[in-house]
Amino acid sequence: MKQKTLEKQPVVGMISLGCPKALVDSERILTKLRSDGYDFTDTCEGADIVIVNTCGFLDSAKEESLSAIGDAMDQNGRVIVTGCMGAEGEAIRKKFPKILAITGPQQYEAVIDAVREAHPITHNPYVHLVPEQGLKLTPKHYAYLKISEGCNNRCSFCIIPSLRGDLVSRPIHRVLHEAEQLFKSGTKELLVISQDTSAYGLDIKYASSPWKGRDVRAKFYDLCQELGALAKTYGAWVRLHYVYPYPHVDDVLPLMAEGLILPYLDIPFQHASPQILKAMRRPAHQEKTLDRIHKWREMCPDFTLRSTFIVGFPGETEEDFEFLLSWLREAKIDRAGAFKYEAVNGAKANELENHVPEDEKQERWERFMSVQTDIAGEKAETKIGQTIDVLIDEIGEPDEDGSIGADGRSKADAPEIDGTVFLRNADGLNSGDIVKVLIEDAEDYDLYGVPAGRA
Repeated sequence: MKQKTLEKQPVVGMISLGCPKALVDSERILTKLRSDGYDFTDTCEGADIVIVNTCGFLDSAKEESLSAIGDAMDQNGRVIVTGCMGAEGEAIRKKFPKILAITGPQQYEAVIDAVREAHPITHNPYVHLVPEQGLKLTPKHYAYLKISEGCNNRCSFCIIPSLRGDLVSRPIHRVLHEAEQLFKSGTKELLVISQDTSAYGLDIKYASSPWKGRDVRAKFYDLCQELGALAKTYGAWVRLHYVYPYPHVDDVLPLMAEGLILPYLDIPFQHASPQILKAMRRPAHQEKTLDRIHKWREMCPDFTLRSTFIVGFPGETEEDFEFLLSWLREAKIDRAGAFKYEAVNGAKANELENHVPEDEKQERWERFMSVQTDIAGEKAETKIGQTIDVLIDEIGEPDEDGSIGADGRSKADAPEIDGTVFLRNADGLNSGDIVKVLIEDAEDYDLYGVPAGRA
């Protein structure tokens, strides 16, 4: 009897740009295509078709997206474009007339349809298998969990609402089910993301959903409590990103102190000067933000605060900038990044007067980063001599003497944006392990240590 051979499955190349929210979009696309039977690669070479998930928030991001599209066209030629910049389809089509298809953000089904049309696949039940947690572009031990789409805020420098629409929260039972599947699959750190995480559930009036025999509200606090309980069951971490400092955020600090969720908040303050914040149309700004930060640290001494800021915003005076630096020194933000203001097509801030010259933006950015680096260095030095929990990200190759090092992260460090804990004597450890580490040295955001008991 002649043995039947399996037909080679089409290979889709996925190039995912932009923020973690876009990464989750890419994961959803891959999960659906994998269930259809397509195989994948993260390069253009060898792919039957390439998807480029673009970012369109800043002009620099648009340039990166156009460059990626151009590379994909040069290296492959069969390209589908999706994501935020897909909203500018006419401009993309003008530059790359042979693009197969262009879809906007969140248009997952349109992307799937475009792939199926460009390269149909014959169904085979033996290869069309997808793990229950879906396909991920992150390492196995951490994953992003998107709880909502869109945003109700109308910050003057941002066009995200015009790209992704108003807030649309996922029902809480679906979020919790996805989280549980991720934990079951071996995820040791869950990073909660959205455009406005602390507004979760507002659009659906905090509707309750049945979960494990009881009703749970789609509300920020309830979500944190439930995710924390799940994480505790599996010995995992939950980290919160893109949180606006609404008053109810204070309520989650006790959950951090209890160890249910990581004592870490990513809050994009963007500035401190009242005049600039007003021009930015920032939501949830309060004059007593510093008092709240001090209160958070009293409630949870291990609390870590990460933020982003914009320097050189239209109308920003030297006085405004000095106010920001003074605020930064008093707030002692643990991790902070700064961006030089960029005009974005369609943003209301373009209409403001007194735009700051580029050389002044650069000079202010350098001063900001100098102050922040000093703050980070001082905080890192306080860790020397402490034993802390570290999640192992990567194990190194043996040195000539056979010693093995590893890279990991503390509870204060989100992947790719914060610091790294560099370990020595890491033999026997694996990616995804959470181990006790004695900190021996520090430099800026990074720590150096050895697994406890191996010094």
